[in-house]
Amino acid sequence: MNITLEIGLLVGSLLIVCSILISKTGYRFGIPTLLMFLLAGMLFGSDGLGIQFNDVSQAQHIGTVALCIILFSGGMDTKWKDIRPVLFPGAMLSTLGVLLTTLITGVFIYWISGWQQTEIGFSLISSLLLAATMSSTDSASVFNTLRTQRINLKNNLRPMLELESGSNDPMAYMLTIILIQCMQTGDLSAIEIIGSLLLQFAVGGAGGYLLGRLAVLGVNRINLKNSELYSILVLSFIFIIYCTTYLLKGNGYLAVYIAGMVIGNSRLFKKKEIGTFLSGMTWLLQVVMFLILGLLVNPHEMLGVSITAILISLFMTLVARPASVWISLLPFGNKISNKSKAFISWVGLRGAAPIIFATYPVVEQVEGANDIFNIVFFVTLLSLLAQGMSLSKVAQKLGLSTPVTDNEENFGIEIPDSIGSQLHEVRCTHQLLAHGKHLRDIPFPKGVLVMMIRRKDKYIVPNGNVELEEGDILLLIAENAATPPAPLPT
Repeated sequence: MNITLEIGLLVGSLLIVCSILISKTGYRFGIPTLLMFLLAGMLFGSDGLGIQFNDVSQAQHIGTVALCIILFSGGMDTKWKDIRPVLFPGAMLSTLGVLLTTLITGVFIYWISGWQQTEIGFSLISSLLLAATMSSTDSASVFNTLRTQRINLKNNLRPMLELESGSNDPMAYMLTIILIQCMQTGDLSAIEIIGSLLLQFAVGGAGGYLLGRLAVLGVNRINLKNSELYSILVLSFIFIIYCTTYLLKGNGYLAVYIAGMVIGNSRLFKKKEIGTFLSGMTWLLQVVMFLILGLLVNPHEMLGVSITAILISLFMTLVARPASVWISLLPFGNKISNKSKAFISWVGLRGAAPIIFATYPVVEQVEGANDIFNIVFFVTLLSLLAQGMSLSKVAQKLGLSTPVTDNEENFGIEIPDSIGSQLHEVRCTHQLLAHGKHLRDIPFPKGVLVMMIRRKDKYIVPNGNVELEEGDILLLIAENAATPPAPLPT
């Protein structure tokens, strides 16, 4: 039967709808949402309901597009004030940590590759290549798991983990590409490898910052009649930044993440609308990416490498990841507690990025590429199952989690940065109402005005005679110099 456009769209849409419904069911049992999308793809794939998809190159291209937007959106959500205290530890984890994970895991894979039960026969370079594809924590998985499970962490752990996962994909990507070149040519020297890494980091970092500043200038200066076009403009800038940096021999993933941070921490016209648009795009692309990767794999092929994948997964989780974390954080001494290091070690989530990186050996047709892909896929499933489902429990066990507070935006109102004022949401507490229950009794500082009150599902236009109740949410507008009451916890 010929697959027409209409049939393709129908099947694709039904796949997405079914995946979302399946993920909703899994969420009730604490199963990571993205894992459910991956399993849905496998369910509908060649070993399931029979949908055939085996174009590795196309999956790689879709994954690249998705990673660009996911990393950029994650960068936009990363606030400079939050990551400043953990900038250097996060940078060490995303560079030295990835390198150490690759080396330690690669040596282990080479050691077990000759065992009778795990006879994959990998050379040392092949073993390092397999390790490199899995060496980074996946940004999509970490962002999604921390946010959907609403895990509040102490000791600045959340910004550190999000910084690491958002910035360590470039290192894993570079190691993967360099090791593929080593297998194909066999004549890359240590100096050439180090030079390539430094060039990609330097050009990627500088390109991301400069092009990010240029994007901010462009968005704020261009006067568009249709406000919806600002989101499309930023989307175009993402790919301009990635492609320009790539053509200049820099790392495009690093560039889009840094550009996202630059834009997210700058005054930007229509920032809220742009963020909402990118958040929706990120979810769509995560669903599509995990579905396609699930369709791409043939589960029966993973059976032949199952023992190898289980051993590698256990070693990475219990040895390689903890060792790389502890060594990377040695320069910071007692500033980071052992419990924090233990939790960071456990949040070594694998996800879409390792699977996408595992497609590069397949596309380049290097020796053992199919085994690399199947092992990476199996290890990713185990990681999402074991680590993804247990993050909140491990955080509680280590005493690193705080009570979750509903910090949903109650009003969804944004004002331009150029006004010079800020909006705050404050919950009425017993302490706040100690001065009196009427709005006029609350001693708000000069320059602070109550714009609206939310009481359960009702919205009240305020005046001085309004009687407040505990649990009411006040929407305040404050001049930059004014200090309003403490906002809702985040």
